[in-house]
Amino acid sequence: MKKILVTGGNGQLGNCIRKIAPDFELDYEFIFADSQTLDVTNENAVNDFFHNHKPDFCINASAYTAVDLAETEKDRAFAVNAGGVAHLAKACKEHETAFIHVSTDYVFDGDTNLCYSEDDFTNPTGVYGASKLKGEELALDIYPETIILRTSWLYSEFNKNFVKTMLSLFAQKEELGIVADQFGQPTNANDLAEAIMQIIENPVKTYGIFHFSNYPEATWFEFAQKIAEFSKSSVKLNQLTTEQYPTPAKRPARSTMCLDKIEEVYKIEPKHWENSLEECVHILTQ
Repeated sequence: MKKILVTGGNGQLGNCIRKIAPDFELDYEFIFADSQTLDVTNENAVNDFFHNHKPDFCINASAYTAVDLAETEKDRAFAVNAGGVAHLAKACKEHETAFIHVSTDYVFDGDTNLCYSEDDFTNPTGVYGASKLKGEELALDIYPETIILRTSWLYSEFNKNFVKTMLSLFAQKEELGIVADQFGQPTNANDLAEAIMQIIENPVKTYGIFHFSNYPEATWFEFAQKIAEFSKSSVKLNQLTTEQYPTPAKRPARSTMCLDKIEEVYKIEPKHWENSLEECVHILTQ
């Protein structure tokens, strides 16, 4: 039986993989590690963990994701998102472990009216995006047989995310302002978990960078509108510009990603974001 190590095991994606793990228990043993059981910033700890568990696959769902806080915690963000990735890539190479690393649309600056392909120029606008890009570069330099999955606007029924924040605010407020001039692709982490397992189960691996999200693009305002609709909230939503809602870290204006490559190579068909969102809101409000 092959072993799958999931770092960031208590995060959104980790919990979504944990949720579907029983469907694969005849073929795989899952090892879920959080920052307490595996500190990816500690190279010796990573080496010892791999030596003891000898995983066949490593899904790196561990990350420093506090986008705004990263602006003042640069060292911590890079330690996890770059250094930690390098430690895992080295261990994967040594043990011939297939490495699947999760990255972000924030590696792009969003200064485009088109969707980004995997080969497009990267130019992160903040520390978080820069640290994630460095992690990508280190992983591929150290271990070219790495699969990098860039995703965006991740949410689920687990942990803190935009959907759960909106549902909480809808219950407290009669009126909310939501940014309406930033475009991206809301992505249900459950769909990402299923895509990763499809890649693992594929007997032929193609390495490199892939984009995965739900589709098509939306604004945060449109995202919030649908959350309100699916939860039957009567909250009034008002459109804001980015200038009206300043944040410490600049967000990409349009970080929409092209999804053709993962469809062609791994035959993974992303879902429409509204359908996946409706499923999640139903779980959270039933």
